[in-house]
Amino acid sequence: MNLPRTDLVRYLVRHPSVAPTVLRAGWRLRRCAWWRFPPFLPIATREYWEFRVVTATGDLRETPRADEIVQAARWSMGQPVGR
Repeated sequence: MNLPRTDLVRYLVRHPSVAPTVLRAGWRLRRCAWWRFPPFLPIATREYWEFRVVTATGDLRETPRADEIVQAARWSMGQPVGR
């Protein structure tokens, strides 16, 4: 499974108004106590990302398109935070 970095970056360059939403949604996915684990970045664990891809697409080999990621980010901003 490949993370859709380049497609998402291209999408955000073309649609900069959705960047804050995507960043906020990404912040919600971060690992708890992320500063204690390498690479010391506030990102989701691979296992959690794979789980989210499977629940969204039904197949781990499927790579979500940039517009699907943006749609999911918009949806997640409407959900209560459960941390």
